[in-house]
Amino acid sequence: MARCRSYLRGLAICVTVLLLVSGVVMIGVGFSSIEGNTPVAELFEQLSTSGGLMVLKVFGLVTVVLSVLGVCATSLHHKPLLLLFSGLIFVEFVALMVVASPLVQVQAQMDGAVDEVFLNVTPLHRAERYIQSELSKLQASDSCCGLRSFEDWENQLPVSCFCKPAVSNRQPSSQSGNVSSGGSCVLVGSDLYPPTSQVSDRLWVHSEPCGPILKSYLSFPIKLRIGIISAFTTIAMAAVALCLALGLEEYWTPPPVETTVDDFDRVKYQPKPSLT
Repeated sequence: MARCRSYLRGLAICVTVLLLVSGVVMIGVGFSSIEGNTPVAELFEQLSTSGGLMVLKVFGLVTVVLSVLGVCATSLHHKPLLLLFSGLIFVEFVALMVVASPLVQVQAQMDGAVDEVFLNVTPLHRAERYIQSELSKLQASDSCCGLRSFEDWENQLPVSCFCKPAVSNRQPSSQSGNVSSGGSCVLVGSDLYPPTSQVSDRLWVHSEPCGPILKSYLSFPIKLRIGIISAFTTIAMAAVALCLALGLEEYWTPPPVETTVDDFDRVKYQPKPSLT
């Protein structure tokens, strides 16, 4: 039993240290500027989830303070302190679940809200200069064009939409209307992009839209916060269970027994009398 108690105590110390680390991570992510790295950030101003950063800052600080208390309680094996730590961590767990639940709802509603933003900003050649410039950079780096398709630019396709298909794709086997497929590129007819003295009557442009890429950039911070909160809840529940087990040890540890032999050589086992 003493060995089991020692293992349980060591495991409780490890879990409380992990809880301390998760608190530090929550604070670090809370003060990071992940959302500021989203391409074409101005498109998503109304979808800001900066409230999630405040949640991580506040609960991360509380977690660090409580984790220090938990490490001290488990190291000293102070039962009242262990019970206090377990209760406070459970209260924090419940509060975090209530406060962070909107993050899950935001993640579920994200696709519809982003599609509405895309609809409002098209046609792209009429969007703000900053948006056009940032989107052109994304198109050049990720080989995409437009938000939902290259047609979002109407007849004002930027140079960043142009691509060079493989040699085997330069002669498409079939044509449908004014667009022909060429692997990751499509062949655009002159009615979609009027030719000029510098541009031929038919051009290859990226077939992949940039919308899904922007959605992944936008949803990453939310998914990261949900992942951190999920990891915290798992560690917190493990810490509560272990510390409760240590704090309530007197209720689950079998009392010491003594043996007696009667006149008929029968062995009797009975608890030792308590000093209290």
